[in-house]
Parts: sequence; structure tokens; C-alpha cells
Amino acid sequence: MSAQAKSDVYHMIGCMSGTSLDGIDLAYVRFTETDGWTFQILASKTIDYNKGWKRKLSQAIQLSPATLQKLDVEYTDFLGATIVEFIDKEKIEVLDAVASHGHTVFHQPDKGLTLQIGNLSHLADRIGWPVICDFRTQDVALGGQGAPLVPMGDLMLFKNHRACVNLGGFSNISVFQNQSVLAYDICAVNTVLNFLARRLDLPYDEGGKIAASGKIIAALFEQLEKLRFYSKEPPKSLGIEWVQECIFSLLKEYANEETQDLLHTYVRHIAQEIAKCLPEEGLVLFTGGGAYNTFLVQAIQKKSNAKIEVPTSVLVDFKEALIFAFLGLLRWRGSINCLARVTGALKDHSTGKIFIPNSRIG
Repeated sequence: MSAQAKSDVYHMIGCMSGTSLDGIDLAYVRFTETDGWTFQILASKTIDYNKGWKRKLSQAIQLSPATLQKLDVEYTDFLGATIVEFIDKEKIEVLDAVASHGHTVFHQPDKGLTLQIGNLSHLADRIGWPVICDFRTQDVALGGQGAPLVPMGDLMLFKNHRACVNLGGFSNISVFQNQSVLAYDICAVNTVLNFLARRLDLPYDEGGKIAASGKIIAALFEQLEKLRFYSKEPPKSLGIEWVQECIFSLLKEYANEETQDLLHTYVRHIAQEIAKCLPEEGLVLFTGGGAYNTFLVQAIQKKSNAKIEVPTSVLVDFKEALIFAFLGLLRWRGSINCLARVTGALKDHSTGKIFIPNSRIG
């Protein structure tokens, strides 16, 4: 094979920061293309945000443009240092590129707006390796939702499942149909559950034990079920703005209720919405932090005939980092990595900016 020929083996780092503010997920992955794509996660690590970064990122949506620009630079530097430390600690020497999602500050595709900080060009200079990032803005510019982006990876890496569900800050689903995929955001998950857990000075409700001890608040459950987003047809996506406007504002009306009852009610709501979206039968892969919420997963399973599979902890924790590594790889090869049917964009396209140290090539 000549030096110029594209190899069928690639080594990528995927980097993901979710809206639940758990931290930065990093996955070093080897991808092999034969008849299809296979992968092996060679190393992985979650870098927890300290209190300072949690505060900065949670308040970012309220910042002035100038202050937000400064935060973007600061976060890009922090992200670069974090990735370098991961590369050094894992002694990574074979690497094609780093694919980084960045951290979403706001996502308003209906207004043509989406912003993920940490995607500045000097990230490549800081790391010393090519970087593929800023995956959403091109899709929004093409009239799409800019989300969800994971379905292309789901379709190509998890074909033995009927569907894939992510239980992160938000829940999204990819349903496979005749070599194609239908995908969209379903509802808010950990953005709300963790918000409620903080009422008890806890970062999250471990295993859903507190929620399991509560009882349903019927009036709140009914109001949640009537939210207009759920009746919209795909393509559709959610952002933290929607949570603040539609969920947090509603929860304020129930501020005097017991936290365990609020958690119980919201888990029941999540289960109801997700169960509606699952295929009638077949194996469905569940990943993301919410997959550790036993009460939630059991509540979904009770409402569905599909068989829920919660895989190994490495895949539960790092599937989104894995997927963004793969989306970055597709962009690196110039291949389609974003589907118009999923996002509503004008066309299928290859999205993501490519930066190499000291210059931009895409």
C-alpha cells in the first residue's frame, strides 16, 4: 500500500462534553474497514468538571458576547490541555486525528443558531495533532436541526440492533429501517433529573433509588405529557433553552412537593415518552449515564415489548465519544457523516471543520 493510499485502519480520539455537565469523555479508538466498520476502544477516560467549570458552563448561556468569546478561548485551552494529558498518560503515538464535539452553550436551530465552545482553531496547535470539530454549524446553515448527529455512527457501527437510545442530558433515538435510519431527540433526561437531585445536595440520583421511593404527582405528569414538542414530527431536536422554558418553569409550580415525588414523576414521564418511540420488538441498545438509572430503565422496559440491552460500562460511558471519533473519521475521509433525513438539512453532507497545527484545511 502506498503512503498516499487510504488505510483501512484508523486511530482516532473522540472527545465529548454533554449538557449534563458530568465532564469530558475521551475515547481512543481503532476503526477497521473491511466489509463494514468495526471498532475497538483502546483507552478511555472521563475528566470530571470541577465546581468552577460547572459554574462557568452552566452560566454560559447568560453571558454577553464578549465574555462568551473569552470563555470560548479559555475552554479551548482547557480542552486542549485535557486531551494532551490523556495522550501522554496513555502513551498514544499512533493517531490520525482528534474529533471533538465541544460544549453546547445554546442550540436554537429554528433561529439558525447553535454554538459549541472549545472549537477554536488553536485547539490543533495546543494538541499537536489534526482536529475535526464544530460538527453542528454547517448542518444548521443548510436548514437542518444540527442534531442528532450520532445516527450515522449508530447505523454503521451497531447494525445488529433495531435501535439505539442515548440516555444523557437528553434522550435521543436512532431506529434502523431498511438500511436507513430515523432519528430524533425524545426528551430531557439527566438535565432534569440531576437538577432535581441537587435539591438534596446530590450530583445525581444513584440508580434511581430516590425516585423509586417517591410517588407520582398526577397533575405534573399530565402537564409534562402535554408539552408541544412531543407531538412534533421529526426531524426535531432539543436544547437547554427548551428545558429552562418548558420544564424548569413548570417545576417551579411544584416547588413545595417532595423531591422524591418530583423525581419519581419525571422518571415516569421519561419512560412514557421513550417507550412510545421504541420499535415493537427487537434488541435496543441503551447507553449514556441514564443507563445506570435502574429504576428508569426498568420503567421503560415495563412499557415496551422491545428488549433493552445495557452493554458494558465502557460502551455505556463512552459511546458518544466513540461516535464522534467515527464522525470525525468520516469527515477526515471526505465521506457523508450527516443525514438530511435525520436533521432536516437540504442534503446529506460531510460536516466538521478540519484544523491542522498552524493552519486550517477544511
